[in-house]
Amino acid sequence: MVKYQETELSRTFSALMDPTRRAILARLAREPGLSVSALARPFPLKLPAIMKHLDVLSDAGLVSRSKEGRTVSVMLTPEPMREAMVWLKRYERFWSESLDRLAAYVEEESEE
Repeated sequence: MVKYQETELSRTFSALMDPTRRAILARLAREPGLSVSALARPFPLKLPAIMKHLDVLSDAGLVSRSKEGRTVSVMLTPEPMREAMVWLKRYERFWSESLDRLAAYVEEESEE
């Protein structure tokens, strides 16, 4: 189970590394169920490149596609992001403590 979860997390984070894929996800969050062609329109990429990005997002489980007639629509699939957030949340206290120490140091330095 742990190995499976690590593989899923790796796919999620790998898919999120690319700024175009993050932009696709952000757009789908604002406009759910866009067709592939409507989704591709604002990007300076050709449709085959967008399709490859969608394949990566789909393989990571971050989007799902459905076909009605000739139109393929894309929807967000939230579960992999939830799992990534749970994983990140475990480390939040370490980041928070470090940032609190940094803030205290900066305040101390500015007072001197």
